[in-house]
Amino acid sequence: MKTAQELEAMFGITPEEIAAIDADASKGVLHGHPTKTVTGAGRPPLFDEPMQQVTFKEPSDRVRAMDLRAEQLGMRRSDYLRQLVENDLRCVGMA
Repeated sequence: MKTAQELEAMFGITPEEIAAIDADASKGVLHGHPTKTVTGAGRPPLFDEPMQQVTFKEPSDRVRAMDLRAEQLGMRRSDYLRQLVENDLRCVGMA
């Protein structure tokens, strides 16, 4: 974790400047110019086709095991499960 001083140096801003920006933002005054239009919340889509949510329940012990395995692989649980399904479908010629 970085110290306040390290962050100030990294972003080139002083505590006084942060306080001034915060005071203006509290009044609805936003400085600068937008760099791009945001069309919705969240990250960009992962795929070029519409997505459908899939949910299911598992025992807590199994979910902890999934999370541990995903962490070992440097993945999120959803990406880990998505990869398992993709690999299985590819093995049977369905993906």
